[in-house]
Amino acid sequence: MKKFAFFISAVLLISFISTDNSISKKERKTAIGLLKSTESGVFSSVKGLSEAQLKFKPSPDKWSIEECLKHIAISERLIRGMFDGALKQAANPEKRTSIKVTDEQLIKNVEDRSTKVKTIDPMKPENTPFKSAAEALDSFKTDRDNLIYYVKHTNEDLRDHVIELPIGTYDCYQLILLIGSHSNRHTQQIEEVKADLNFPKN
Repeated sequence: MKKFAFFISAVLLISFISTDNSISKKERKTAIGLLKSTESGVFSSVKGLSEAQLKFKPSPDKWSIEECLKHIAISERLIRGMFDGALKQAANPEKRTSIKVTDEQLIKNVEDRSTKVKTIDPMKPENTPFKSAAEALDSFKTDRDNLIYYVKHTNEDLRDHVIELPIGTYDCYQLILLIGSHSNRHTQQIEEVKADLNFPKN
């Protein structure tokens, strides 16, 4: 009887180990660090700005800071929705061969503003539900803090859930990196607006 109990315990232990496909400590630390630093970057870039400064547009075809914030917030929400949808599907590790970028390349590519990309209609500032910069910031903070909490505690198999997007194929861990680096991309855009010669002094 004791041998049988030991055998069952061993089987359960092996099963537990073999099904633990959670991200590594290094991956978790990297993602949390990116999410925290880029969240802080957004808030630092707009701290103390007046309504006139938030609404200033360098030119008719460029976004104001408020519009950048609306885009950041809606993108955070929609990309997280894609992430959640992918995790609800069965793992598809066979599609990993379609992933063409490393984690480091993904972050670098997204943050590189020398390459301009037109956003999709649902992510355009004018199509968001946010009425002000404050509303967009509130939404962004809630969604980002929820994501940080999730990354700290999840044991989901993020690497073997792969999703195909118009801009490329990524695993779910990379989608988290995409969210963080995307907000940094537009924080840089906010800084560009602030550097404009005609930017209001107050």
